[in-house]
Amino acid sequence: MIRIYLLLSTFFVTTSQAQQVKIISAEAKSSFRGLSVVDDQTIWVSGSNGIVGKSTDSGNTWKYVTVKGYEKTDFRDIEAFDDNTAIIMGIDCPARILKTTNGGDSWTIMFEDTTKGMFLDAMEFQHEKSGVVIGDPISGKGFVAKLTDNVWKPNDMKRRPPLDSGEAFFASSGTNIRILDKNDYVAISGGVHSNLLIDNEKIKLPLLQGKESTGANSIAVKDLNTFMIVGGDFMQKDSSEGNYCFTKDKGKTWIPSQQPPTGYRSCVEYLGKSNWITCGLNGVDVTNDDGLHFRKISEEGFHACRKAKNGNAVFFAGGKGRIGKLDL
Repeated sequence: MIRIYLLLSTFFVTTSQAQQVKIISAEAKSSFRGLSVVDDQTIWVSGSNGIVGKSTDSGNTWKYVTVKGYEKTDFRDIEAFDDNTAIIMGIDCPARILKTTNGGDSWTIMFEDTTKGMFLDAMEFQHEKSGVVIGDPISGKGFVAKLTDNVWKPNDMKRRPPLDSGEAFFASSGTNIRILDKNDYVAISGGVHSNLLIDNEKIKLPLLQGKESTGANSIAVKDLNTFMIVGGDFMQKDSSEGNYCFTKDKGKTWIPSQQPPTGYRSCVEYLGKSNWITCGLNGVDVTNDDGLHFRKISEEGFHACRKAKNGNAVFFAGGKGRIGKLDL
């Protein structure tokens, strides 16, 4: 048994150390939190100062545009469907969702809301004409709108999740909501209270909470019952306290990590089998055993990490226009 354990440990260390994160672009004057990887060649990013970027050659070259009329908008989430089609989310003042079908040359408004206090946090899609967007609470309930046949329609108040005082969604990486199937989505909240929300049912998370800067930031889904959630305190980037939880039974029980991520984490992504990757302000961690042990593979800080929807490439997006790629 000891020999088997040592062999597994050696394999984990070797494979983790072989992985590196390479900075492939840092030229745009934007903080990128939106990231969508269509395939191994096609990557889109979005962020502050109204900037959207795209690469169609695996990140070797990039084209950046400032969306006309939105030079001061923070586009904190993006979903791309090919090299021509993408949807971006402007968080507030007013909250808007825009779409391009010509590679970013022009954009049309799909959704606009001027309600005081409106702040959009994340989008998730089944396909180009079906998705969901969530936002901070209004009148004690989180904002939810659904996209059906290219039209965004806000949910009735009775169908929106109730959020407690000091509880909200973080717009840190566009990954605090994931679709489970065509009728269900799962979301996570943070702040003074931090919960897992499934069809408006709230399950308290075993994460750090109690302050506006604490709680869950990102959730990744392996199957209908298996989720990994990361967060912590974004004001304490090097603290691992309460920054991770994992469930195999849809939140009924939680499995602790023997070696959690090495700091606050804003995004987590499922890579396949028992492999996951997570990033935050102080670096990137990977796990090859469903979160029992994490290993830091990079000191480079990022806001978001995403795996190709149709492929295996993994990319990162962060502050100061920084875009990274996982090299194996």
